[in-house]
Amino acid sequence: MASQNASTFALLLTLALAIQAAFGNIIECKNLEKESCAYAVSSTGKRCVLEKHVQRSGAETYACTASEIDADKLKNFIESDECIQACGLDRSALGISSDSLLEPRFANQLCSNRCYTNCPNIVDLYFNLAAGEG
Repeated sequence: MASQNASTFALLLTLALAIQAAFGNIIECKNLEKESCAYAVSSTGKRCVLEKHVQRSGAETYACTASEIDADKLKNFIESDECIQACGLDRSALGISSDSLLEPRFANQLCSNRCYTNCPNIVDLYFNLAAGEG
């Protein structure tokens, strides 16, 4: 009986993952477009970052990759345009940096009621960046 329950559970888990993949609910940074990469979190909980590559011809290409930075308690998430705007961010931001925290205008927007109370992903990201730098 226990073997049958384990087999049933394994089958249901496999089916659930297949359904999730079929409906596109699994976010992999490498599959995201430039317009949705920055401030997204993959299904494994890694933060996605936009990187620019310059080819020998001088042409610029962009790629979305998974960073080594984990998001706290968040997976499979693309930040809303409303939060990007409310927090004073830009979808074309390259990499992840705390440098913007030194700008008073950005810090004011990040701490604004509209951003701070409605955009926990962004607040968590910058809080952790600041804490990591002491």
